[in-house]
Parts: sequence; structure tokens; C-alpha cells
Amino acid sequence: MPPQTHYAKSGEVNIAYQVVGDGPLDLVFVPGFISHLDLQWADPRIARFLEKLASFSRLIMFDKRGTGLSDPVAAPAPLEDRMDDVRAVMDAAGSERAALFGLSEGGAMSVLFAATYPERTRALLLCGAFPNGTLDNPGGQRWVDGVQSVRSATEHWGEGRTLAYMAPSADSERDRIGRGIFERSAASPQMARTLIDMVLETDVRELLPTLSVPTLVLHRAEEFVPVECARYMAERIPGARLVVLPGMDHIPFYGDGDGYAEEIEEFLTGARQAPISDRILTTVMFTDLVGSTERAAALGDARWRELLSRHDELMRAELERHRGREVKTMGDGFLATFDGPARGIRCARAVADQVRSLDMALRAGLHTGECELIGDDIGGMAVNIGARIGALAGADEVVVSSTVKDLVVGSGISFSDRGTSELKGVPGEWRLFAVDQVEAPLSNRLVPDTRERLSF
Repeated sequence: MPPQTHYAKSGEVNIAYQVVGDGPLDLVFVPGFISHLDLQWADPRIARFLEKLASFSRLIMFDKRGTGLSDPVAAPAPLEDRMDDVRAVMDAAGSERAALFGLSEGGAMSVLFAATYPERTRALLLCGAFPNGTLDNPGGQRWVDGVQSVRSATEHWGEGRTLAYMAPSADSERDRIGRGIFERSAASPQMARTLIDMVLETDVRELLPTLSVPTLVLHRAEEFVPVECARYMAERIPGARLVVLPGMDHIPFYGDGDGYAEEIEEFLTGARQAPISDRILTTVMFTDLVGSTERAAALGDARWRELLSRHDELMRAELERHRGREVKTMGDGFLATFDGPARGIRCARAVADQVRSLDMALRAGLHTGECELIGDDIGGMAVNIGARIGALAGADEVVVSSTVKDLVVGSGISFSDRGTSELKGVPGEWRLFAVDQVEAPLSNRLVPDTRERLSF
């Protein structure tokens, strides 16, 4: 659930804002192109990034006027008015002094704010930012081409096409649908196009040498905003620190979001938190399509992608039905976890049965053990064991460890003994079993009522 949304009055305009965390320093997130305070929490990648920031700060977020939950306006506001909006939000949130996180085109306004109000600016973070939008931008032709590509994408506003430039690592059909909803909710098509046009006229190059607050310039090496922009700003801001991270995603929530947030944390606090790690008992399931390489070559790319997409839909539907959690996809396979081994087996068997209608064969391996939770991923020996078991399964076969077999007694699932095997990188020998039949457990079957019924 998103945190509570409040409103700050900036002149006659209501600016929506949220506050998360109770850290010792205030951090104001100045959004880039578009934002939507509530919808951002629906994407676990964005939520994780924001929670990471809020773990060491009191994070203050807002939607700029004309976008998201703030009042609609006829046209984008000039930097001066947007600077007033930040002051209004800080005042309403009770923040006397804060670090400013200026993302993308929000960087220019953050530079102006820090130069104008150094007494209210603890530090400045310029992330994926640029000093000017004019043709003589430090990025040269790459900048011109990148902006034109985004401008073209706004001609199809609401279809999620900006994702291809803003976050190419997340540019999948499923994510484009979500991005399209976000676009339509965050700004109108006309506002989106006008915002891009305003970017092309913005120029804060003359202000850079006047900055007197600690500044971090953070950029990804291959994002659509050329890294030359970051280097230009870092060279001209007194004492600025430049960090160039690997990756292609302009939006920091995608790709290695944790690494991005850790750089910010270290700059503001002088230290990084140790990765959050928990250990839980869970059932791990690995699946894989047998002979996929040969099948893809025979069908051609387009037909194979269509079949693979159908396989993914079936898998995700069964994961939802059996209370499984998708950890990640691996080409034509899935890694998922379950809170019960019987549910994992039933899910694997159901998908294997259904993909046969697509003339495909699935194999799966399951093991129950203690796993280490590291963010959205999992690790540990139990994961390695599950992967090795899955690799030993044949086409249309679900193979489990003896641990799984012993835990599903009475579940209506029967097995055949596959004997013992050595699992690469795992000590000892492991007894494996193949799933034969999957029936409803007796405990779920109703006994017919055979009592004599008396009539009066």
C-alpha cells in the first residue's frame, strides 16, 4: 500500500507529497519527466528502491504541478515556480534542510534550488541529469538523437514506448502495459510533449560553478542521456564527486537499483548498510523446456517467441493458483518458491501437462530446504540442489528430492524411485524420486452421508 498522500499549497496550486522513513536526514526526491506518487508503489522494483532510500533517510517525494496527483495546470511551470513548489513541500513536511535528489530533468531545478537556497540544501545528488537541453549539449549528436527518440515515443503516449529509452532492461511486453498505465495516469499527452519541449530550452550551465554544497553526480555508462553530460557537470561543480555505474537504464529503479541507492547512501551517510539477508525454509522449483534450442531453430524467432510467451502465461497462472512466488526467469525456465512442497509439485505437474498441447515438453526439479533471501532473489545450498535435480529430470518429468517426498505423505502424490545420484557441487549422494500421479488428498474428499434419514 502507498503511504498517505498530503498536499502542500504553493500559491494557488496544490502539490501532492508523501513522506516515508524516519532517518536522521531529510532527502527530497525531485522527479524527472513524469511521476505518480501512488502508482509508483505498485511496481516492486520502484518500491524497493524507495524503501532503500527511506531506510537511511526521511524520504520526501512529490509530484510536480501538472503531473501525477498534483493539480493539473495548463502548461509546465518554469524552474522558478517549481523551486517554490519544493520549498512549499519542505515547509509542509517540516523540513528545514534537506539533500536534493534531482533525477533526469529534475536535476536542472535542483541545481537552481541549491544555488539559490544553499542554507536549505544539505547536499545535491544529480542522477541521470544534464546541464542543458540545447543542441550544444555536451552529449553532442547522441543527445539530439536520444531526445528525439523520446519525443517520438510521446506521440504514442500511454503505450509504454518510453520504456525502451528510459529503462531498456525492463522493456518487455508485460512491463510496457504497466508503463502505459503509468504514463496515462501521470500526465496527459499534451503535457508530456510540452515537458519534452521545455527540456530542450533548459540551461543551467552558468550556475554550476556557483554551487557550494556537497554534490554527487551519478550516471549509468550507457543510458540514453550521454555520460558526457555527467562529466561536464562534475568538472564544473566545485568539489563534485562523479560515479559512473554500469548499465543502460536511465531510470535508477531498474537494473541494479540497489547499487545505485547504495552509492547515494554512502555519499550522504559515509557508510553502506549490509545487504538485508534472511533465511527461511521453502520449496524451490526449477523448470526448463526440453529441446528448446532445436525447437526455436525449426520454428523461427517469431513463432518461437509466441510459444514461449504462452508458456510464460501458463506458468504464471499456475504459480498464482498454487500460491507460488516467481523469483526469476532464465531463458525458457523459471525459478519459483512455494510455502508447501505439495503445492510446488502440483504446479509443476499442471504446467507440464498444459504445455504438451503446445507441442513442448517441460521438466522440473524440486527441493525443500533453508534458503537465504537476498532482496527479491534467493541463494544457498537448497537452491543449488534444486537446480541440479531439475537438470537430471527428463522430458515431461517432475523429479524431487527425498526431502520433498517425505514431506508430502498423505497428499495424494505418488512417486517412482529414481535411485541415488551425485549432484555437482553438492556433498554426498541424493535419493531422487519422479512424480507418478497427482491426486486430491483423502483429507479433502467428502465422505457421502449414508445415515438413514428419518421422516416424521
